[in-house]
This record gives sequence, C-alpha cells and structure tokens, in this order.
Amino acid sequence: MKHFRKLLAAALGAIVLLPILSGCSAGDKRIIRIGHNQATDHPTNIALLAFEEFIESKLGHKYDVEVYPSELLGSQTDMVQLTQTGAIDFCVASNSILETFSRNYTIFNLPYLFSSSEAYHAAMDDPEVADPIFESTKQAGFEAVTWIDAGTRNFYTVDTPINSPADLKGLKIRVQQSPTNVTMMNLLGGSATPMGFGEVYTALQSKVIDGAENNELALTSNGHGDVCKFYSYDMHQMIPDILIGNCSFLDGLSEEERVIFKEGFKLVNTVEREEWSEAVEAAKDRAVNQQGVTFLYPDVQPFQDICTPMHQNLIDSNPDLAPIYERIQELNAEYASAEQ
Repeated sequence: MKHFRKLLAAALGAIVLLPILSGCSAGDKRIIRIGHNQATDHPTNIALLAFEEFIESKLGHKYDVEVYPSELLGSQTDMVQLTQTGAIDFCVASNSILETFSRNYTIFNLPYLFSSSEAYHAAMDDPEVADPIFESTKQAGFEAVTWIDAGTRNFYTVDTPINSPADLKGLKIRVQQSPTNVTMMNLLGGSATPMGFGEVYTALQSKVIDGAENNELALTSNGHGDVCKFYSYDMHQMIPDILIGNCSFLDGLSEEERVIFKEGFKLVNTVEREEWSEAVEAAKDRAVNQQGVTFLYPDVQPFQDICTPMHQNLIDSNPDLAPIYERIQELNAEYASAEQ
C-alpha cells in the first residue's frame, strides 16, 4: 500500500503539473488542489470544504477548488514535496514534518511548551510567534497560510496502560517523523518508531508497534481505538497542523484575490476550531462505548520533568528562537491553568 501511494503521488504530480503550468483546466478555470491525510468526517476536511465553497462563491468564474482527503495525493511528506514544486497548490502538513524544512518549526514540537490550550491558541494567533516561523520556508517554495488545531497529543497503547514514564520502557511507540519527537520518546523510556500516519493502523494491528501518540480523533476517525484499548492523558504536546501553500501560486494572485484568499484561510482556522471541540467529545464517547477504550489520567509532572531540559537545549542550539520562546512564556503566564 505504501508503495502504491508513492506511485500514485508521483503519477498525480506528473498529471496535474501540465494544467497548473498552463494556468487553466477544462472550461478555462484554474484547478486548485488541496491534499490532506484526514478522513472526510474530520474537522480538517470540513474546514477545507468550507474554504472550497467560499473561494468558489467569490472567484468561481476563475478557480475550481478540489479537496483530496485521506492521503489520496500521497503521504504528508509526499504532499509537502508536491506543494513545494507546484504540482499541487496546498496541503495540510504536520508541524513535525515541517521541522525537516525549517528549524524554526522545531519550537512547536517541544513537549510541554504551552501551559494550557488557551495559551496554545493565543500563541498560534500571535504574529510575534507565528510569522517568523510561517515565513521561514519561503526559500523552499512554500509558506504557511494558517494553522489548524490538532488538540493535545497523548499516548495510546494496545494492551499496556501508561500511568507513568516507567510504563513506556521497552514499548515501541510510533512518533511523527521529526528529530524532536524521537528525542522526546527516547527520553521517556520508550522506543521511538517514526512512520507515516497512514501506516500506523496496520502496524498496531500486526503488533509491529505497541502504541502511538496522537489526539482522540485518531481512535475513531482512523480506527486506532479498534486495536488500542488504553488512552493516557499525559498531554505531552500541543502541535498544530499547518496549511501550506505554494509560493508561486500565492505570489501570482492579484491584490483583490489575495484579500479573498486571506479571508478563506481565516475561515479554515475558524471552522476547524469550532468543529474540533465537538469532534473530540464525540470521539471520546464512541471510543468508550463502541470501541472499549479506557481513558487514563496520570500525574503529568513526572513526564514533564523528564522533557523540560529539551527547552533549554533547543534555545542553546537555536538562539534566534529565544524571542519567540520568551513570548510564548509570557502567554503561558497570562493563560495559565490547571491543564498541566
């Protein structure tokens, strides 16, 4: 399946590149292709469909927006590369994948960076925090146009309850494909196993891995709760997903179009966040009552104590990130809560 997706992504890249370079499609409308890895009922897909409707309502005479869910255009890494080259126009990428393109994104991957979800949202909405990071990949051919709430990441396992870091010892845990996530997992005592999101279900089912870490929707939208029966709220990360756009496409927009697209990007963020909280509650209900998942609430402090030294290590190795980190700490103090 992985090989098939790579072939599909390569084929799509070749197929869609010609109409994009010519700037038109059937009926002289420019097709805008957006890819992501979530299911059709996921808040991300719902938000992108709202974007599609909005853009076509304003600029339907010129643009035809097409949203491709469920890795139809390849893995997230494939889609980022297709966006980079202009074979597709936009995709939703994990912050952890973007870390490999710009070290600035590393800061959002730090475990226990935010004191609460309110602080997290405030930081992501703050231009002092987001702009230097979102614009840091322009030389690579793409830039972030908005962020998408992906909730809190927690550990979930097939048959081992995680109540303390000691419970992770010896377990193979899938993590996102970033150096920061691998370091975090190894510090906590587990065996970090990076892999694409689309491979996780099969790896869990076949017990190639013992667990993974993600938000609650992974249990239901992606079926992981059919295999994993323990979900532990250690709350180690609040990492955004990022909607990125090809720079050539964005730079080619007229001033009028640019204003409309910016409104559309804000709409993506607004709709997704509105859908998110309801989706999480629905996912928890389904996980408990239909999938038989047990939710655990361990003491977060031991996990946090192990991971906190990663903060200073990052600033020491990337001093340019210090002002962003300090601004986040100001927001943490302003929006502190009992979440952690």
